Amino acid sequence: MKPDLARDLRRPSAPSERAAKLVFSLCAAVSLLTTLGIVAVLLQQTLGFLQAVSLRQIFADVWWTPRFAEPRFGIWPLVCGTLLTTAIAMIVAIPLGLLAAIYLSELAGPRQRRLLKPLLELLAGVPTLVYGYFALTLVTPALQRVLPGLSSFNALSAGAVMGLMILPLVASLSEAALHAVPMSLREASYALGVRKLPTLFHVVIPSAFSGIAAAVLLGVSRAIGETMVVTIAAGQQPQLTLDPRVSIETMTSYIAQVSLGDTPTGTLEYKTVFAVGLCLFTMTLVLNVLSYRLRRHLRRGERA
Repeated sequence: MKPDLARDLRRPSAPSERAAKLVFSLCAAVSLLTTLGIVAVLLQQTLGFLQAVSLRQIFADVWWTPRFAEPRFGIWPLVCGTLLTTAIAMIVAIPLGLLAAIYLSELAGPRQRRLLKPLLELLAGVPTLVYGYFALTLVTPALQRVLPGLSSFNALSAGAVMGLMILPLVASLSEAALHAVPMSLREASYALGVRKLPTLFHVVIPSAFSGIAAAVLLGVSRAIGETMVVTIAAGQQPQLTLDPRVSIETMTSYIAQVSLGDTPTGTLEYKTVFAVGLCLFTMTLVLNVLSYRLRRHLRRGERA
């Protein structure tokens, strides 16, 4: 180590460095306090909801009709609708996103990459409202020509368009993970006489698997939390079904429906929004924790 550098490292931190450290700490504290505030509000309203509705009514019932004269609060139709649209979205987003990422990272030339990557990322900037009406007015009529029994509001078109909406996220993060694989691994494989495609599937993709898995899990979290596409295209009929041709209701679309301003504050119906929101928050939190643990496990395996 050079003497000047060692002297600089031993020098007490300047006031500007302490100020920067304070600013960064405040920014981190704001995000932490915001999360704690959201959790506190959800828990407070949900506890009020649970004082009137038992856990048995929530988890043992298969009907969700809180606005009816005889309300029922079975959460499963909303959970099933959310998981159904998310599964359809990921069936579309994962293969298309991974193929796009592989092409951009490994097969496209510099000119094609400079042209195609911004165009792909442009899809992420389209408002979700536009995606919703795209699903309702274009995708659903096109699918009805192939599937005559398809309802005007259905989970299939909403999930498929949501997959197209998530595609840039999966493709961009996966492309970054593939691009981060050291070139020395590819060159070592080529030096052993392995061609480009076997090198891609047996060296590059396994090396980038942690980043690709994180991209997929983030895509799932994005799909679970999407609101406008499912509100417009999937309908608002909570049904416990796995049939993608019929109208369903997701947790986010129910929250949007009740939050339009017609529901009096403090009523039981108003508190259902926070109970459903807490359930949604828990699902996304579990996915994020799984993503973090998966990346940590895979990185530990790579170092071993």
